[in-house]
Amino acid sequence: MTETTSVIGDGDAADLAVQDKKQRIFAIVGASSGNLVEWFDFYVYSFCSIYFAASFFPAGNSTTQLLQTAGVFAAGFFMRPIGGWLFGYIADKHGRKNSMLISVCMMCAGSLVIACLPTYDSIGSWAPVLLLVARLFQGLSVGGEYGTSATYMSEVAIKGKRGFYASFQYVTLIGGQLLALLVLVALQQILSTEELKAWGWRIPFALGAVLAVVALYLRRSLNETSDAKTRNHKDAGSLKGLWKNRKAFLMVLGFTAGGSLSFYTFTTYMQKYLVNTSGMDAKLASGIMTAALFIYMLLQPLVGAFSDKIGRRSSMLVFASFATLMTVPILMTLKNVSNPYAAFGLIVLALFIISFYTSISGLLKAEMFPPEVRALGVGLSYAVANAMFGGSAEYVALSLKSFGVENAFFWYVSGMCLLALIVSLKLHRKGKEVQL
Repeated sequence: MTETTSVIGDGDAADLAVQDKKQRIFAIVGASSGNLVEWFDFYVYSFCSIYFAASFFPAGNSTTQLLQTAGVFAAGFFMRPIGGWLFGYIADKHGRKNSMLISVCMMCAGSLVIACLPTYDSIGSWAPVLLLVARLFQGLSVGGEYGTSATYMSEVAIKGKRGFYASFQYVTLIGGQLLALLVLVALQQILSTEELKAWGWRIPFALGAVLAVVALYLRRSLNETSDAKTRNHKDAGSLKGLWKNRKAFLMVLGFTAGGSLSFYTFTTYMQKYLVNTSGMDAKLASGIMTAALFIYMLLQPLVGAFSDKIGRRSSMLVFASFATLMTVPILMTLKNVSNPYAAFGLIVLALFIISFYTSISGLLKAEMFPPEVRALGVGLSYAVANAMFGGSAEYVALSLKSFGVENAFFWYVSGMCLLALIVSLKLHRKGKEVQL
């Protein structure tokens, strides 16, 4: 009888383990779906700007128009710290799920506004003003999305495989970027350049608003990962509680500066770089970036799983070391590249290096903060660094190009990666992270 009971007990335990694993996987999928939509909506602006720039900023040459649209793109990033603080507070004080539901609704609204926005010819200077307002609204939303989703996904991940599971945050982040690019490539095949500039650029923004409804449905069924004790903690979601963890906050700022700057340089800005500097055809550049981003997306869980073996600190050291050494040579070579396969290979090499940061960045940050200020700590530190460095990447690059010193941008990126290397050396070794 005892043996039979034991066998039944073991079977029940195994069933519960399987059920728990399935629930965690569904939670990752649910959280990721909203993350994908958020970033699809956000990146559509960057990829479509080469077509709608003249509609909102009609004066000047192509570089000037792109510079103005990049300025609006960067302005959206400056709302991220507010979003990081607001949604971090909501997530730590009122639950991760509530925060994620609100953020995806806000992103949906921003995209719908841009899809319906009249051009400069219709309403004059109000057109770029309203475009800016919509982007600020989206920036607020995506500023809160990163910290909350990173916290949620790290908390539902299985111990010992957290690097693998948490890497799906960037799988969907890149997936959103890739989907935005695929939609653009499809439209380039269906519509003429004149049609894309006239009205075709609106289609991806409308599609993003529709996709948000699906993400909202999936997120409604998610389980909450924070408990009542955490939400009722006296420091929950407060800046006072975050101040007690200021060392972790400053360290995250340090390595996020280089990581985000590298990421945006070789993803969102790279398409424009290939067209505006290397002289490639826009369709060819889009095709190269589509293939490169697909490879990059597949790399995330592989490198994330590898971090479970070598530790977060070692993964960060690999990224920061190679990014510091290789950024300038890669960008200098791409500047004069004419062979599309060579360009593809160089971009994939850069993205492989950056994968050692992106695959574990959200998890690493979550492991550095206690649960009562985890979403706030991750979201605000990430948002501040992105506002200062990541979101401004295109604007700084295009500005330096317009001044005739484009190469200075390459050294700027490399210098920020050196800062990330210095901070990474100060990270705790494996086994000393905050336990989730």
